[in-house]
Parts: sequence; structure tokens; C-alpha cells
Amino acid sequence: MGYNSLKKSLFLLLMTAGFSSYSQQDLKLQYNQPAVEWTEALPVGNGTLGAMVFGRVDAELIQLNEATLWSGGPVQKNVNPDAFKNLALIREALTNENFEKAYDLTKNMQGAYSESFMPLGDLILTQDFDGKKPGLYKRSLDIQTGLAVTTFTIGGVKYQREIFASAPAQCIVIKLSADQIKKLSVVIDAASLLRNEKSIQNQSLVLKGKAPSHADPNYIGYNKEPIVYDDVTGCRGMRFELIIKPVIKDGEISYDGDKIIIKKASEILLFVSAATSFNGFDKCPDSQGKDEHQFAESPLKKAAVQKYDSLLKEHIADFQQFFNRVSLKLNEKETNKSNLPTDTRLEQYAKGEKDAGLEALFFQYGRYLLISSSRTHNTPANLQGIWNNKLRAPWSSNYTTNINLQMNYWPVESGSLSELFFPLDEFIKNVSVTGAETAKSFYHAKGWVLHHNSDIWATTNPVGDFGKGDPMWANWYMGANWLSRHLWEHYQYTGDTAYLKKVYPIIKGAAEFSLDWLQRDKNGYLVTMPSTSPENKYFYDGKKGGVVTTASTMDIGIIKDLFENTIEASKVLNTDLEFRQTVSQAADKLLPFQIGSKGQLQEWYKDFEDEDPHHRHTSHLYALHPANLISPLKTPELAEAAKKTLELRGDDGTGWSLAWKVNMWARLLDGNHAYRLFKNQLRLTKDNDPEYSRHGGCYPNLFDAHPPFQIDGNFAGTAGVIEMLMQSQNNEIHLLPALPDSWTDGEIKGISAKGNFTVGIKWNYGKMSQAKIRSNMGGKCSVRALSPFIIKKLNIKSEKSSIGYTAVFETQKGMTYTLTPLK
Repeated sequence: MGYNSLKKSLFLLLMTAGFSSYSQQDLKLQYNQPAVEWTEALPVGNGTLGAMVFGRVDAELIQLNEATLWSGGPVQKNVNPDAFKNLALIREALTNENFEKAYDLTKNMQGAYSESFMPLGDLILTQDFDGKKPGLYKRSLDIQTGLAVTTFTIGGVKYQREIFASAPAQCIVIKLSADQIKKLSVVIDAASLLRNEKSIQNQSLVLKGKAPSHADPNYIGYNKEPIVYDDVTGCRGMRFELIIKPVIKDGEISYDGDKIIIKKASEILLFVSAATSFNGFDKCPDSQGKDEHQFAESPLKKAAVQKYDSLLKEHIADFQQFFNRVSLKLNEKETNKSNLPTDTRLEQYAKGEKDAGLEALFFQYGRYLLISSSRTHNTPANLQGIWNNKLRAPWSSNYTTNINLQMNYWPVESGSLSELFFPLDEFIKNVSVTGAETAKSFYHAKGWVLHHNSDIWATTNPVGDFGKGDPMWANWYMGANWLSRHLWEHYQYTGDTAYLKKVYPIIKGAAEFSLDWLQRDKNGYLVTMPSTSPENKYFYDGKKGGVVTTASTMDIGIIKDLFENTIEASKVLNTDLEFRQTVSQAADKLLPFQIGSKGQLQEWYKDFEDEDPHHRHTSHLYALHPANLISPLKTPELAEAAKKTLELRGDDGTGWSLAWKVNMWARLLDGNHAYRLFKNQLRLTKDNDPEYSRHGGCYPNLFDAHPPFQIDGNFAGTAGVIEMLMQSQNNEIHLLPALPDSWTDGEIKGISAKGNFTVGIKWNYGKMSQAKIRSNMGGKCSVRALSPFIIKKLNIKSEKSSIGYTAVFETQKGMTYTLTPLK
């Protein structure tokens, strides 16, 4: 875990950036009944350990995860030696527009499936209340402190359970208490879906096990044994260990086999720790693995001798140093509904009742989840963050790199959580290593490549089980390029040239692969072939369905963006002039964006009809968001085409798809349309309930619903709110660029802009009343707003522009500049 490095980086940030901390209220999820479904339970996490708290009375269930617990082992090299033989044949077929043949041949260029994120186990706390029903029941999660609390009354006794996942203590801490002495009698047990052995050691419950050597994705059904434990290589299947240590006040402890029995205690503290033998993406988890027992036991020894209040205080201080940087208030004159249960609020919201407080809660929940799931070296938040209760989770709960992994980290910079980027940063370095081997063995190309699925082992080959997968999703080649944008953006937000120098070879490597991958078409343009537009199909020759094509618009947009960022990075570093010129020349020859017969931005090389006009992916609008090659300011004609594309796609979709569209409509400066999609993100969805399971939205615990649960929608929704209130592409800070009419009054503080600025904005009656911009490193600042404004102290007045008003001024490091409307 990266806690010590985070402390160091936080200290440096405090010294250099001086962010402010903002107090907030009413940031709780709360319910009047226990969770029945997993998507009703409440998540806590410290970046490595995750727990889902059900709040059950008689048999409390706390489902556990450990971020590094995955099936499998290091990836093998040259897994498909015959792959390259097909490449020229595919390109010939595409040149002849034999799309069916190209599709069949592309299957021959697939490798092994990625591995799966595994559940750790369950902690079960059983209390015998003789069948008595509880009263005054309540469970809650305070996302400003990371503390989950369950309270209820039985037989005149008030019981309370508190749980938090501490990063400083590196364990989960649970406190059971009652308002009368010696009323706590509990049986403590643990279970796991993985192969394991339980025992009592040193007055603790210990569960040891080993992960599978392989787990098929949940959508594969042709293998008799989808979960395999046998390891013929001796290098697959990591060990793991879970330890639960009780410390009690009053009462007595005894043991029944591998269960802990506590009777008549006045207070019980449970310390939960876990670790795996994972020792890096390229290390055998068994023979070269870490000592999981030492890593699990060490934190418990330290935590168990501390007082609960001290542990809680330390945890809250650590958590709030991230969380409290940003605050959001919306329509505070509205009726405050924070006293209502969250599921009730969602039901009322679905019926059209206003609840700006719920919208602000959902925004901050994304930041809460990122803080809770992105603090482990080499292990970024996966498709479900760090929370998973299934052996074969949806899509393996892996790293899906054709949108979903990237989406997880959209708010990390703008949401002022830049230090929490390091797990993705390290993961990108890992896949650049394995991706170089894949580029060489599959394509005989320089640089590195990443396809659409990866895992903790940095898998980069095109998955599909050597021809059984559909190229529609398996054979997509732009993952390295897209992830390289995150490296560049981290520099843009921090201004850290030393960092940029360190990661420039990775960005360059992605560009090198793209240079080798590009082919010249009959018109002299550089194009990609083969190419796909993730998970979508087109019609050709009437109603023939096509997948593999030449130069999907997404490919071209991603490569244009990569080349532009590579050129800028080399300029900043004053290096690599010859390569810069090569990239620049190639960029000039890339196929231009094309506008189709409906006025839309074409998704395909030709103006094909989509098989699904309302497809969840809007991949061809990558150039609009997350890139900024298309914008109303720079390219108004293409921006109109992007708008038409979104209109044709429609306003429905899966949870994460809705979130992407929020960001896109915000980039088009249409706040009302962005807000419409954002509201759809809050449509109540329930597992095993036909009335509430037919659409994307969110679950009762505010988890994003594809359905099923995918956490990327939570993170992208948070980023989308920031995009509505502030954008910082085009080398400027755009204040309230897409403010929806529904948010008449509000204030946001502490968000981050490129150039290392911290921004706060206040508005009334739909117009900015004040903005504050803090310069954390000095330099030029360009600001845009809808109405004229003046920069106090400097007495600089804005000037009319094609869109709103702008002002440019030099800043000094550490200074805050106040902007007010010009009357």
C-alpha cells in the first residue's frame, strides 16, 4: 500500500499548493432497514481492503476484498506465434472491402483471456436475540469520514456497530457496543468462496487460501471447469491470508472449532487485516511471492494496542485531507431532504421531485469511492473499484481499457485527488513493458500496444481465447494511446516537468507503435487497418453486418490526440526534435474527420449505418471528450456534427454510458442536456426487481448500475459535474461553461484546473457572482466566462470573445485572484 508515499506527497502539496479544506454537511447515505442485496450494502475501503456492510441484526454480513487478490500469474510471451501471418491478409481483405474475410482472419490474431479480481471472503457476526424484532433501526455511511454505523434497539438495549477502513492502520476496524454493560454476546466466523483453511491462532481467526490459477470470464460458458486451481507451471495462483483479531472489554472469549465465541462483553473491537503474496506483475506469486502472513499480521499487532478513538481520529484526519478539498452546494433554498432515507430520496427523485442535495451527494460519492479504492501500488481501481462478491464477476471485474479504466480516473485531477493517480501511473508503466512484447510478437512493431482487457498481471494481448472471441471487442488496438493521455494530463494539471521526463518514453512508445501501425490508403491518407469501433457493428451491402474496418473515427481521434500530446511533451522537455518532426508529419497525413449524410460525425471509414443506432459506446466522439480536438470554440462545424451524433444516439443507455454523455454535452456547452443525462444516472435500479432493473442508473447504495454494477459511472458522473461547472482545456479556465438552468444557485470550491490552479465559483440566479483562482505554480492564466467580469487587485477587465468574455493575466505562485461580475 502507498500510504507512506501519500503522506510525503501530501506534505509537498501542502507546502507548494496550499489547498484549502472546506467543511460540509449532510453527506450521508442512510437507510431504515438492513441490506438484502449486495447493491444495498455500504462500501468502505482504504485502497487495499474493501468491505461491504449489510447492517443485518442477527447475522451481520461484512463482505471483504483485498485489492491485489486476483486469479492467475504473470503473462507468457509470444502466446500466438502465428498471429502476424494474418496481418497482411487482413489488410488485403480490407483494401478489397471483403469485410467478412477480414473479420474471420482477425480472429486468428487473438490471445488468452485476462484474469479475474477475486472475492476475499465474508465476516459473519452472529448475535442471538431470541427472535426479538429490532426497533429504531438505522444504518448509515458518512462519506465525509468513511464511517459506517448500524444502530438498533432490542429488549430496551441500544446496540451500535461502527466500521471504517483505515489507511494509516492498514486494517479494517469494527466496534460493537451497547448502552448497557455486558450485553454483547457474539459468534465470529469467516468464510470464503476460494479454497481455504480456517484456524484459531494467537486468539485470532485466521483464514488462509490460494487463488485460482485461472478463472474464465463470466460470459464464457464452454469450459467444463471455468475455475481452475491446478497449476502446472508453478507460477499461477497467489496465496492469501485473512486475520480477524478481537479485543474485548469485560466478558470472556472461547472457541468452538474455528469460530470465536464472545459472551457478555461490554465492548468488542475487531481488527481485520488481509494480504496476498502478489509481488509484482512479473513475479511468480508463489515462488517469488511476498510473505502474506507477515503483511497481514503486522498491522494488527500495531492497531490492537491502540485506543479506538485514536484509530478513528487518525483515520478521519487521513481521509479528510483528500475529501475535504472540494465542496459543492446546490440550490440550498430547496427543501433539505437529508433526513430522509437514501432509497426514499431516490424513489422520490425518480417521480420528478427536486433534490439538489442528492445530486451533490452523488457527486461527492464518486470522490469518496476513488479515495477508498485507489491507494495500492500497481493496482488501480478496477471495474468494481475494490468491491466484488463473486468468483466470476461481471467482465472479470478487470481493467477494461476501451473506456472503463480511463473513466475511473477522469475525476482524479479535476477533483483534486492527484496523488491518488499513482496506482494507474504504475499500472501504465507495467503494461508498457508487456505491451512492448505484444507489439513485437503480434505485429512486428516498435513501441507498445494494449488491447481492450487487462488485469493485475498487465495483460496486453488481444483477448478472445485464440479465436473464440468476437473482434468487435477483442481486437481493438488503441489502449496504450488512450492511457498515455492520462500521463500527459497528470503533467498538465501538476506542471511537474520531472514527472513528464520520466513518463515521456512511455508516451513516445505508444506513438512509435502507432507510426508502425498506420497504413496509407488509396487517397494518400494514413489510416489504421484493421480497425474497430469498440463493441459496435455497421451495415454494408444492404444488411450485412460488419465489425472489422479501416480507420474507425475513434482510432483516428485517439492517434491525432496522442500525436499532438507527444509533440507538446517533447517541446516542454526540449528533446527529441527528429522524432517530433516525424510525428508531426504523420499527424498532417492522418485521415480527416468526416461528416455523414445525417450531419453526424461519421463513426466509420465510410458513411455506414449503425446496426444499433442507440449503442452505449460513443467511441467516435473521443475527440470531443476526453480529448479536445473538437470543441465549439476551435471547431464549430465538427462540434455541430458531434451534437448531431449525440442526438442520434439518444439520452438512454447504461449507467456509465449516461455518464460519458454528461461529459460530452458539457463539452458542447449544453448544460441542460448534460443535466438531463445526469438525472438519468440517478434513476433507481434494483437487483432482482423487474420494475427497477430495465435501465441504467444507480442502485440503492448509489453504486452505478450498468446494470450490473460498474463503478466507472460513479467516477465519470463526478467528472461530469465538474465539466458542467468548470473546464480547463484549450489552455484556459472556462467558468460555468455548461451550468444547467435547474442549478439556479450554488457554490463549488477546491476543484483543479490545468496549469495547477485551484478554482472556486459561486453563482446566483444562474450567473457567476464570484470566482477565486489560486495559482499554485505561477504562470499565465486565461479565463473565460459567459458574462463580463473584472479581476480585482489587477483591475483587468474581460473582453468580448466569440463565446462569452475572456481575460489573460500573469499569476504569482501562491496568490489567489478574485473575479467578480463587471457591472
